[in-house]
Amino acid sequence: QNILTVCFSVGYSVVALNHVIDFKEKKQEIIKPVSPSELFPSLPIVQGTSKKIKVLTRLTLIVSDPSHCNLLRSTSANIRLYDIIAVFPKTEKLFHIACTTLDVDLVCINVTEKLPFYFRRPPVNMAIDRGIYFELLYTPAIKDSTMRRYTISNAISLMQICKGKNIVISSAAERPLELRGPYDVANLGLLFGLSEGEAKAAVSTNCRAAMLHGETRKSACGVVYTVKKPRKVEEEETAVPACKKAKTQ
Repeated sequence: QNILTVCFSVGYSVVALNHVIDFKEKKQEIIKPVSPSELFPSLPIVQGTSKKIKVLTRLTLIVSDPSHCNLLRSTSANIRLYDIIAVFPKTEKLFHIACTTLDVDLVCINVTEKLPFYFRRPPVNMAIDRGIYFELLYTPAIKDSTMRRYTISNAISLMQICKGKNIVISSAAERPLELRGPYDVANLGLLFGLSEGEAKAAVSTNCRAAMLHGETRKSACGVVYTVKKPRKVEEEETAVPACKKAKTQ
């Protein structure tokens, strides 16, 4: 409840509650997500609006062996109940599988230690074409100087391949003090090698796109999201009427 209160006070409108499963540990099963209404009887209202903050459910699977991916390939009923599915590959082979074949929304990048492999262009480009996003965490960079160095180094090596496309920056915060506002996170994106526009997209439009990608797993075909493009004033003034166009042609 305290984390949600901080989220709405700094300007967030959507929060995802993360359920992490590490297949290295024994007796790990994917259970049904707990309904946010059971955890939070009264959700706070987003600052500056009259809407309540939206709480999503997210499942993160830490995979260290190719056999762990079989669970994602199977049509599990409990997996479909989560709004967002993320995978944390530990090896280069698993990273390639996650980018090319797995039906997930996010691929988590390790930021707490040096990566044991180099990013390669073919799997990264295929993930971008499939609408999969890469997640970078900023909380480890706040906690420790060593992890900050690994975070920046791993992020820059990813940016050299993906060119700033399909990046999501999230917190993985377990305490309210570990949260930062959207504008502060966008500024951190500049340290990760993102441009100003890419850093803003990493905390706004890319997050919404990942959420819509998760909704396509629950529907038959997909999700269509339309936005009315506003016309510029100059275009309206210089626009030629249809009758005059016909005469000139």
